[in-house]
Amino acid sequence: MANKAAAEHASSGQSADYSRYNQFMEIVRNRITIRSFDPSYVVPREHYEMILEAARHSPSGADAQPWHFIVVTNPDTKNKIADYCVNEQNSRAKLKMKFPTPDYRGLRTAPGFIVVASDFRWVRAFPVLPDSDTSELARMYVANAERILLQSVAAATMAAHLAAAALGYNVWWVTLLGQEKAQNALKPILGVPEDLALLDIMCFGPPPPDKKPFKRWKKELNEIVNWERFDISHYMTLAQIDDWIKNKRHLVMYKPASDIRG
Repeated sequence: MANKAAAEHASSGQSADYSRYNQFMEIVRNRITIRSFDPSYVVPREHYEMILEAARHSPSGADAQPWHFIVVTNPDTKNKIADYCVNEQNSRAKLKMKFPTPDYRGLRTAPGFIVVASDFRWVRAFPVLPDSDTSELARMYVANAERILLQSVAAATMAAHLAAAALGYNVWWVTLLGQEKAQNALKPILGVPEDLALLDIMCFGPPPPDKKPFKRWKKELNEIVNWERFDISHYMTLAQIDDWIKNKRHLVMYKPASDIRG
């Protein structure tokens, strides 16, 4: 379809109008992560609805739309969630993971606060074998269905992030999935049924007055695009990946793009 549209433009002698694309890319480039906010700011209810309206229109496997969004405005609830995450941060430090964990105290400052949840029973909407089948093949299909579900929810979450950026907010994507302790601790606080899973927290708002947001390092287009076949020069050995983790990960997570050497 895109090629046909381009051909029609060319045959008519008209140049393509990229104004909508340029407007969109302005939003994409300015979706900037920050990890502390101006706590005095109050997000209008309308903005929550506008952000989640964008999420609502996202694609999903089987059009199942397996997402739920919990808007949290109560400061006590935010603090309880933040307290759990700070404790998790301290636990990671004691485990010596060597992962540069963010300072989760910033969660307490987020004016905009949305918890993203899903129901993994929706994997039944995707290609899976009957429950009675306990074969390795059945497990493979279930694992694939779980990936479809997570990709679907991630698409909706990303749409919400872009909508927040379009409204002029900075954002923070905090992952909860896979942490059983987090599920057990936070579900009761939010009244989430046992069958559901908490996946992420979306924080957004303006930055604190004394901090200026900065754009993080991104790979160049020619480092990620492959035409027709995979460009083997893009392949990294395990040793190269480990070297990147050791020497560069902490920089790209916390330094401006201008401070990073490609």
